[in-house]
Amino acid sequence: MLKGNTVDLELVEREDLQVIRDWDNDVDFVGEYEPCSQSTLSALQKQFDEKGESDWWFVRRKDGTSVGYVAHWKAAGGIGIGYMLVPEERSKGLGSEAIQILVDHIFLHKDVVRVQAETHPDNPASQRVLEKAGFQKEGIRRKAFFSRGVHRDTALWSLLRDEWRAPGAARRVRPGRRKWVTSITIGVGLAAVALAVVCATRGRVEGE
Repeated sequence: MLKGNTVDLELVEREDLQVIRDWDNDVDFVGEYEPCSQSTLSALQKQFDEKGESDWWFVRRKDGTSVGYVAHWKAAGGIGIGYMLVPEERSKGLGSEAIQILVDHIFLHKDVVRVQAETHPDNPASQRVLEKAGFQKEGIRRKAFFSRGVHRDTALWSLLRDEWRAPGAARRVRPGRRKWVTSITIGVGLAAVALAVVCATRGRVEGE
């Protein structure tokens, strides 16, 4: 587990995937900026088994309530990240803290020089999350993905090791089995998004 001030990150395990599948298939959770790919539990289990160097993490409040997810995976030239929160927990700073914890973990424990994310140019909440973590906008990939009947642009953001601030919220704690809390009814588009192999390179969030 990675501990922060208001949220912790805890690795997703195979037995959690039913919850993840329900999240993936929730159109309202995915929001207007991302495709919502309806997935089966068996398909998600296969993706989980084949995820390789990627990791998927629940974002949890201190009382154990899951409020979303973050993920990282191997990308060209470095590591890609993705993120999303349940609608009622957006715009509270939880996503920003979760990404800062994840970025600290990556640069402290992985030999990489670059972390990157992609977000829709018209998604200001997602851009604020990246800006707070020190990411810089590199440019626009035109018509890079298809969602809701429209070919959409995506903005590429990155943070280099030389630009990374000293670690703040993130710190390692002794591994252990967590107490599972099932308090969420809407979800996290892990199959529709970039859970490493699952959806490749778009970082996303509908709120901070």
